[in-house]
Amino acid sequence: MAKMPVVKTRALVRALERLGFYRYHQVGSHAHFKHADGRRTTAYIHEGKDVGKKTLAGIINDLGMSVEEFTKALKGK
Repeated sequence: MAKMPVVKTRALVRALERLGFYRYHQVGSHAHFKHADGRRTTAYIHEGKDVGKKTLAGIINDLGMSVEEFTKALKGK
């Protein structure tokens, strides 16, 4: 199993958008993302901060992806 990457909030949002997710709702610092196939996830938006490992693991689980697949999306591949 791959090691969980350290991700800034902005990079997380870009990766979600590359994967076809769009922000459909936001309340305070919690942004809700949705995909055309029905998958959804929620991410907190605090500019310049790292996303916690457990939070990131939950988001990756919501996406139905492996850590390796998500890491590729972070790199834009």
